[in-house]
Amino acid sequence: MAYLGNAPAEKYISFERQVFTIVNSQTAYTLSHSVTNENDIRLVVNNIVQEPGSGKAYTASGTTLTLSAALVNGTDEMYCVFLGRAVGTVNAPAGSVGTSQLAADSVTNAKIADDAISDEQLDPTVITGQTAETSIATDDLILLSDTSASGALKKMTRANFVSGIGGTNTPSFLVTGGNSNQTINNNVYTKVEYNQEVFDTASAFSSNRFTVPSGQAGKYFFSAQLFFEDSDYEGKRLILEFKKNNSGIKYNQIRFNSNNASVICFPAIITTLDDASVGDYYEVFIYQETSNNSSVILENASTSYANNFFSGFKIIE
Repeated sequence: MAYLGNAPAEKYISFERQVFTIVNSQTAYTLSHSVTNENDIRLVVNNIVQEPGSGKAYTASGTTLTLSAALVNGTDEMYCVFLGRAVGTVNAPAGSVGTSQLAADSVTNAKIADDAISDEQLDPTVITGQTAETSIATDDLILLSDTSASGALKKMTRANFVSGIGGTNTPSFLVTGGNSNQTINNNVYTKVEYNQEVFDTASAFSSNRFTVPSGQAGKYFFSAQLFFEDSDYEGKRLILEFKKNNSGIKYNQIRFNSNNASVICFPAIITTLDDASVGDYYEVFIYQETSNNSSVILENASTSYANNFFSGFKIIE
């Protein structure tokens, strides 16, 4: 049959239902809609359809439903369907709409719940299929996942990115002997004294030793240089050594087999790389043996040009 105007919205038909709250010892219940008699409803108790009529399971008139026997709350369940109240609706039943019923691009952003999109819904080729950039422009934005904010996506400018990557080789230090010489006796290990700090980023150098500060364990590079002055070199052996926690870890040995009567200055250099734990300490020691039992002087020229130094820094990993 043809209609003038819009067609009635009767695509989906269902019958109205009423669920009752059971009251112990009660046989009379109120219907949400008035009926002519019990044949206008279908009563279901514990999933079993009941027989209507006098002397049967129930009767109904107006808004009053009367049971032939009371039910038990918590044990029994009861609902009725109004057979004379068919309800028309344009809403499809739950779970009845498939992909073919949706128009292209019909799901808008407003219909997508927050946090609803996961990697299962994302096509990785959106990223992997793009040509990799070889440079970053000043106004480019970089997208990252912030682990400190439960993985929230955040944007970053090139300036922010450059300032936040990499790191510095710290802690680091450089100390010298200043302008004072140190006399080293023969046939004993003597700790080298450093009385001037050029820099010490973590205030970790004290009492002629560097101690790894809290939270700064890692791999460190150390270097040291000493200038010796003496006139007796025949058969002499000089040893420059790094000690960690008072145990030797690296040394450099110099031995002379010829004699030279004049005063001579010469350097000894040593470097090492070590895996350090918090609290480990490092020192420089010198050992010298002189055939005539004389002493050797560690030569320091001036505060601005110190020949003897000890330095180190933590390596970025």
